Amino acid sequence: MESIYGKCPFATTQKVLQGKWAIVVLYQLSTGTKRFNELEKLIPEVTRAVLTRQLRQLEEDKLIERKVYAEVPPRVEYRLSPLGNKFKRVLDEIEVFGLDYINELKIGK
Repeated sequence: MESIYGKCPFATTQKVLQGKWAIVVLYQLSTGTKRFNELEKLIPEVTRAVLTRQLRQLEEDKLIERKVYAEVPPRVEYRLSPLGNKFKRVLDEIEVFGLDYINELKIGK
């Protein structure tokens, strides 16, 4: 069976956003550039290993950029790439749906 990745926009998006924390990481970076430790604090449920793996995947998929500063100790910052910035409107819609869903099902009440 031939892969639909690269042909179907839904399959392509699903593949690019693979990983439990991809959307959350993209949301956090949509609010501005962050260092690894900042992301860890903002997403306390994620382990260091999983966060590292997710950041690498998002960087490989060209949704985020990683900048390493030549300092001791090294400083690394993450931000949305130009392509990742295009995802902001999707994040806005995900937020709207999520809030509607929470209200509709009275989650957390």
